[in-house]
Amino acid sequence: MTVWFTVFFLVPVLIIVGYSFLQRGKFGGVTMVFSLDAYRSLADPNFLNITFRTIRTAIVTTIITLLIALPCGYYMARSKRQNVLLLLVIIPFWTNFLIRVFAWMNVLGNSGFLNEMLLRFGLIDTPTQFLFNRGAIVLVLVYMYLPYAILPLFASIDKFDFSLLEAARDLGASKATALIKVMLPNIRGGMLTAILFTFIPVFGAYAVPLLVGGKDSYMLGNMIADQLTRARNWPRAAAISMVITLVTTVGVVFTMGMRRRDASRIAQAKTTAEREES
Repeated sequence: MTVWFTVFFLVPVLIIVGYSFLQRGKFGGVTMVFSLDAYRSLADPNFLNITFRTIRTAIVTTIITLLIALPCGYYMARSKRQNVLLLLVIIPFWTNFLIRVFAWMNVLGNSGFLNEMLLRFGLIDTPTQFLFNRGAIVLVLVYMYLPYAILPLFASIDKFDFSLLEAARDLGASKATALIKVMLPNIRGGMLTAILFTFIPVFGAYAVPLLVGGKDSYMLGNMIADQLTRARNWPRAAAISMVITLVTTVGVVFTMGMRRRDASRIAQAKTTAEREES
């Protein structure tokens, strides 16, 4: 495990860190001269706008995904056909990522399924532009990463003691109040994992913004690719990658801290209950 972590994670990250502090080569690549030019370029207003756009898209996508995943996970946990529902959630993984993106392009295109149906029922007179905008990016990203949010939420809700909801209802709480004040705090670990599994890949998304986004949908992942292939500015691409890595690391550390705090709180509660019983 240590060897795998070192070779496939630590070494690539160190290479990226090293490249970010070197000078840009004249014809691409890097020059072995220490430089902070790549990080100075991150103060460019254009880069800041793209960063804020990427963060906004990631936050909106994560919120929508979580709002859809919560009722799905709850229904799966209460259902008697959990295996069938789990299979339905996992089935999209059997299809290649790009094939699913192109499928959405066929659905949302001007001559796609959605426009054809709207035209046939007379709801529109001319095809509507559903593709190549931010809404299309959010829609496809939600579809792509919804299973990653449903699975940890289902695992947490499935372990939840539903008799607590009945007790809350007996004490006068409404069904919505019981769900919000009793269940949600107890599945916070699953919610944090779902948020992490959604926000991080969306923050570094490349293919979806490239294929279904427009000119105003340029994100950090696209910027890194352009710096490598068009501008041939490897140090700047590495510096941008370090921004994504830093955000990812902060999210992981925050999630681990929250889980440890929840675990210690549960352990303290159990200890207190045992003392009171004795």
